[in-house]
Amino acid sequence: MNRITSLFQSQPQNTGSGFLNVYFTAGFPELSDTRRVLQALQDGGADLVEIGMPYSDPVADGETIQKSNDRALENGMTVKILFEQLKGMRDSITVPVLLMGYVNPVLQFGIEDFCRNCAEVGVDGLILPDLPMDVYLNEYKAIFDAYGILNIFLVTPQTSEKRIRQIDEVSEGFIYTVSSASVTGSSTGVSHDMEAYFEKLNGMNLKNPRLIGFGIKDNETFSKASQYAAGAIIGSAFIRLLQASNNLEMDIRSFVREVKNNTETVEA
Repeated sequence: MNRITSLFQSQPQNTGSGFLNVYFTAGFPELSDTRRVLQALQDGGADLVEIGMPYSDPVADGETIQKSNDRALENGMTVKILFEQLKGMRDSITVPVLLMGYVNPVLQFGIEDFCRNCAEVGVDGLILPDLPMDVYLNEYKAIFDAYGILNIFLVTPQTSEKRIRQIDEVSEGFIYTVSSASVTGSSTGVSHDMEAYFEKLNGMNLKNPRLIGFGIKDNETFSKASQYAAGAIIGSAFIRLLQASNNLEMDIRSFVREVKNNTETVEA
C-alpha cells in the first residue's frame, strides 16, 4: 500500500489535530540542503513532506516561493540532481514524500523515466497543478499506476461540484483543497467565506480525505483548518523560516512542533 494511503488510514499524532504536510523548495536555501530539510521535518513531527521542484515561471506561487525557486535554480538545482539527492532517503525517511511542481520539467525529463525514478528513490506521489485531468487519465495514469505513484489533484472555491466529484472519483491518497483563489502566501488566515466553502465540501461526503493549503502559517490557522479537513499544508511560512534560519535543523524542528502544538523541548 502507498505510504500516503496508509497514513490517512491512521490517526494524527496529536489528538484533536490534523495531519501536517510541509512544503519546501528543493535546493533551497542551498543546493545541498534538500535532505537536511527533509530529515529535520520528519524529526520535528511532520506527517507528510512536499518537495517543490523549482521552475522558472511558477505562476501559481506568491513572491516567497517564487524567490525560493529563483534561488534554487541559481544554486543549480535540476530534476536530475533532485533524484540524485533523494537516493537512499528511505534508509532514514519513513514519512510520505511528494514532489510538487509544474508539468513542463516532468515532460522534458520523460513521464515514464520520471515515475521510474520516483519509485526507485521512494517518492509516493506527485502534485502537478497544471496537468489537465483528462490528459492524465488518457495518457499518463497507466504509467503512474505501474510505478505506484499517486497523482494528487487540487480543488478551489471556483471548482464546480461536478468537477469536484470527478476528481474525487479518480483520486487516491488525498485531495489538495486550495483555500482561496489567490496565489500561495497571500492569504492571512481562515475567513468566514473559506469556512463556508469547507463546510460545503464536508457536506459532499467525498471518499477521499482532504488537506487544506494556502493561508496556513501557524498553530492557530493549522488547527482551524484541521477542523474542516484531515489536516493542512504549510508552504510560504516555512520558506520564510528557512530564509531567516541560523540553525536549520533546530529551527525546523521547533517550527513543526509549534505548529502541531507539541511542547516537547527541542534540542540544538
